[in-house]
Amino acid sequence: MHPMLTIAVRAARNAGRILLRYQDRIDQIDVASKRRNDFVSEVDQSAEQAIIRELRGKYPDHAILAEESGEHQGGDFQWVIDPLDGTTNYLHGFPQFSISIALKYRNRLEQAVVYDPLREELFTASRGEGARLNDRRLRVAGRTSLEGALIGTGLPYHDFSYLDIYLDMCKAMIRDTAGIRRPGSAALDFAYLAAGRLDGFWELGLAQWDFAAGALLVTEAGGMVSDLAGGDRHLETGNVVAGNLKVHQAMLARLRPFLGDTLTA
Repeated sequence: MHPMLTIAVRAARNAGRILLRYQDRIDQIDVASKRRNDFVSEVDQSAEQAIIRELRGKYPDHAILAEESGEHQGGDFQWVIDPLDGTTNYLHGFPQFSISIALKYRNRLEQAVVYDPLREELFTASRGEGARLNDRRLRVAGRTSLEGALIGTGLPYHDFSYLDIYLDMCKAMIRDTAGIRRPGSAALDFAYLAAGRLDGFWELGLAQWDFAAGALLVTEAGGMVSDLAGGDRHLETGNVVAGNLKVHQAMLARLRPFLGDTLTA
């Protein structure tokens, strides 16, 4: 395992222990609202601090982009951190949440960790070295079309600017497929896609920390990740489509009619 990935794994496991420790007293957790249906708790903050402390202890000059504390300046390396992806799930006792840590070098994804502490599933990837779930090598599913495909997504929950467009996308996407799933942790959705548990994924308006690690997992597992037009602006726009080559192309074709002046790729 790459040394930087080893440190990221250690940081993710430290954060995971914090999430599990608080889980039995969710009703006592201090929670604040950042915006409509978007919450931050003392758990998010404690987990993020633990991650940053671990990373900064080894790499004090690295930059950091974290969901709760924002941007910390540094050099060419930047860690992108979501200490609790699926906060709403966590606060409701819904067992689908994760820790996501990615490392970029000069804006290129290099290392990725997505950790599910409930199931003890550790998804990791290093650029050029493939993706793994614990000790098992990952490969995206081999489905050749949308027929029978299981597709992941994320419903709008605080910004409803594109709600009507999104619902129209759902209507178009659900045809011929085995169904659409919205579990509530984008990082895990990408990890499941890398593991072949989902065949495709799309969402609008994600933050970079939601899926930076997941994007590298998917590409290192042989998949494709792009913006809605098939370009490479997904980390910039937060609008993303992912799948194996053929499913990815089929999804882009289904979504193409909904691109226009009001929705950037």
